[in-house]
Amino acid sequence: MSAWVLRAAVLLLILASYWGIYQHGRSVENAEWQTRWAVRDAGDKQAWAIDERAERDKEQARQNSINKAVQDGQRTIDQAVAHTAAAHADRGVRKQTDRTASRTASQVGGNSCTAAASAAATRAVMVLADVLKRADQRAEDLAATADQRGARGVTCEQAYDVVAGGS
Repeated sequence: MSAWVLRAAVLLLILASYWGIYQHGRSVENAEWQTRWAVRDAGDKQAWAIDERAERDKEQARQNSINKAVQDGQRTIDQAVAHTAAAHADRGVRKQTDRTASRTASQVGGNSCTAAASAAATRAVMVLADVLKRADQRAEDLAATADQRGARGVTCEQAYDVVAGGS
């Protein structure tokens, strides 16, 4: 019986050594895969960081372009407002209209027949002068509005071009 026990013990020892060798192979293989996986993860993280930095740089460039377009647009709007203020200050057409109306009003003669005709003509000139002044004022207002809207439209278009071109 001792020979059988010895043979069984040797057989168990051989099986245990094979099992140990198998387990060692699996652990070495797992260690290799873990190392490869860690290297791949590190590469992925590095690539992600590089891509994120590049995208941030692109976004910063887009934002700078948009800011420049807004500043240029505001400068254009400010110029339009300044031109409108200068036009309001000039009022050359309105001054000339006022002079013509007052000159016509002062030329009313002493003859009653011509005085009535002159008074009617004076009223007509005064009405026309008032219409001309109002039309001139309205034209200035519309021109100022058009200038500002145009400048805002150009600014918006430039900002859109930056965003659309950068995507």
